Amino acid sequence: MATVLVTGASGCTGSRLANELARQGHEVRALVRRSSDLSLLDSKLIDNGSLQLCHGDLCDTTSIEQAVDGVQDVYHVAAMYRVAKFPDEAYWDVNVEGTRRILKASRQHSVRRVLHCSTIGVHGGVNEVPADENSAFAPSDVYQVTKLEGEKLAQEAIGRGEPVTIVRPAGIYGPGDTRFLKLFSMVKKRRFIMFGSGETLMHMVFIDDLVRGMIQAVENPNGLGKTMILAGEEYVSLNTLVQLVAEATNVNRPSLRIPLWPLMSAATACEYLCKPFGIEPPLHRRRAAFFTKDRAFSIARAKREIGYEPQVDLSTGLRLTADWYATNKLLA
Repeated sequence: MATVLVTGASGCTGSRLANELARQGHEVRALVRRSSDLSLLDSKLIDNGSLQLCHGDLCDTTSIEQAVDGVQDVYHVAAMYRVAKFPDEAYWDVNVEGTRRILKASRQHSVRRVLHCSTIGVHGGVNEVPADENSAFAPSDVYQVTKLEGEKLAQEAIGRGEPVTIVRPAGIYGPGDTRFLKLFSMVKKRRFIMFGSGETLMHMVFIDDLVRGMIQAVENPNGLGKTMILAGEEYVSLNTLVQLVAEATNVNRPSLRIPLWPLMSAATACEYLCKPFGIEPPLHRRRAAFFTKDRAFSIARAKREIGYEPQVDLSTGLRLTADWYATNKLLA
């Protein structure tokens, strides 16, 4: 058993990871901001001391050094995700410089292993199906660009011989995560509109499969120095995904379909009008990319190197997600 640090521990992935590591017997430090919502962290694990709250911020070097001091493993999950109201500089400070600070502190304190969580978004929309870890980079927005730059820092650390592993998760979904809540909600209310053909490919990963893969990437010696995509067994078209979400929410699949160009025009206009005032646009180009860019990947390397095997099929995972949304009254 080890003392481990999980950054971004108040988010869905970070909290699920921190809870699981603590349940396995590790002493877990959960790096969270003082303003963070801690509802996804297991309060029983906090009360018994298995999971210790460590207040800090990726933009604060001192708090990072204090958090890393004395740990064996670092799971670097924290990132600024797709929030269009923030300036680009905020993404660079968190996703790039924050990663630089984590890697530097880990090097100074001789951490045994660092897991850097990147994203399949560094590949953008893929031209080859399925793509893999060697496919071309094509980030298309500030989130993907800064995640790629952060990953490059991790790659440089590997090149220097530092004990770093990189994982690129596919679209994360499952109980506790709300990234796909809008899709579920619109389908449930029968207000979902398919823009374009609906044949664009989507690849997702169930949260519990992702957490297992992350832990395997750190604990399996074969993961050292590797970059691996973590995703589910199957990728599907948007048409199929919407059908499965409809089944999970017990409604008929919405049938309204319109061309892409009105969506892209509206997304551009929303960003232009809202961003100067710090208002989150109701629609933006990053969200519109959902309908335009293929995301389909091979997980053969993760299977081969660390024994990664997704255990939750897409249909089951979507049903579990819908049930969690319903239980928490998010699908009114």
